[in-house]
Amino acid sequence: MLMRTDPFRDLDRLAQQVFGTAARPAAMPMDAWREGDEFLVEFDLPGVDPQSLELDVERNVLTVRASRPELDLDRSMVVAERPRGVFSRQLFLGENLDTDAIHADYRDGVLRLRIPVAEKAKPRKIAIERADQEQAKVLTS
Repeated sequence: MLMRTDPFRDLDRLAQQVFGTAARPAAMPMDAWREGDEFLVEFDLPGVDPQSLELDVERNVLTVRASRPELDLDRSMVVAERPRGVFSRQLFLGENLDTDAIHADYRDGVLRLRIPVAEKAKPRKIAIERADQEQAKVLTS
């Protein structure tokens, strides 16, 4: 489960992602949803070299890094609107996700992560032993 803690931090992070900063231009829109026993997260990263993609997990923080090459300075550009450089985004994952079993694939400019729910967080049934059945077994033996 994705966790949100500080609304001002989230607002600041959102502003950086939408408007970017000089060091990190905005260019990593994301969708996230739950499907059964796993969460799926997709990042739009068109034109990114798959070799530049990096995923790191430290505690419950997932960091995604990617880079899009800089423009050729010999070109006389008419329009250059696509952000270039290194992009980074962090997701704060809940304790109920299995960060050791994250699966990632990059296809058609979309990085897709599958993050399973941890076994300990899945609902399960607990067997209830009845004392009267135990006593009946002892008496008939």
